[in-house]
Amino acid sequence: MALFENLSSKLSSIANKMKGKSRVTESDINEMMREIRLALLEADVNFQVVKDFVDDISEKCKRVEIFESLTPGQQIVKVVNESLTEILGKTSGKITVSPSGFTVILLCGLQGAGKTTMAAKLGLFLKKKGKKPMLASVDVHRPAAAKQLEILAEQSKLMSFIMPSENDAVEIAIKAVDRARYMLCDTLIIDTAGRATIDRAMMQELKEISNTVNPTEKILVVDAMIGQEAVNVAKAFDEKIGISGFIMTKLDGDARGGAALSIFKTTGKPIKMIGVGEKVDDIEEFHPERMASRILGMGDVLTLIEKATERFDEKKAKEALNKLNVNKFTLDDMLAQFEEVS
Repeated sequence: MALFENLSSKLSSIANKMKGKSRVTESDINEMMREIRLALLEADVNFQVVKDFVDDISEKCKRVEIFESLTPGQQIVKVVNESLTEILGKTSGKITVSPSGFTVILLCGLQGAGKTTMAAKLGLFLKKKGKKPMLASVDVHRPAAAKQLEILAEQSKLMSFIMPSENDAVEIAIKAVDRARYMLCDTLIIDTAGRATIDRAMMQELKEISNTVNPTEKILVVDAMIGQEAVNVAKAFDEKIGISGFIMTKLDGDARGGAALSIFKTTGKPIKMIGVGEKVDDIEEFHPERMASRILGMGDVLTLIEKATERFDEKKAKEALNKLNVNKFTLDDMLAQFEEVS
């Protein structure tokens, strides 16, 4: 993942040096802490998060229990991995479903964070999970945003609702709820307006929309490339409307990772989803333990298994097997098999 490439390179190098040690001294631990601190600060992680993280690891390393199956160095790396998982969120934060059977998800964020595209990605993701979502735009400040959402919905075969002639965002939100219920949708994803900077009018509009539609989820879409500034943005939105979690976008970019590593620890709100590419299906549930393993260069086998499972077509596999049994397996069939695992 490009986002953590530089940080991952440094931390995995630190981890590899420790893994092979059959004896770990206090000097080794102090040197590792110094290198970790520098790597995180260079990755634009919030200073207080870095301080707490290093202090936490230092304390755990002093009282670490060495298991027979692990060398002292491996055990220290295990401690780092667990602490990294904790600052990323401890447990996965899934999208909450309303017990009423009708879930409203309000997406908010600054202009350019990727809210509109993420609305379509999230809609398609939920559709694959068996939901019946509708997308709605209440952005009355940038008419092109509503049209963009409509086009993305059409491309993804999702229902959408826009009112280009209406200038009241709250009125559009009310009508969107009515339309989604009428179409027997169980999920409504509302794409709100963004601004270049946080302003009073923007927050007031969001607050009125939120109070009117009473969303199950109020999710802040955050551009991973803004670094630890994401912390200030998150705190401002949370203070005004009370967000329930985050979606991180542009994790396929060349940002240093500060936003993802700072935002949960400073707000207490989980990262629920991550955008990992430009395609409409480039979205994943966020798993802190898997991300920690990626950052430390340990890979993410579980995510690879899930992706392979999504792409595996059991019916095609059976057809290919039948062709093999009767000697009718062609080069085209072989190409199809390769595409399944590519």
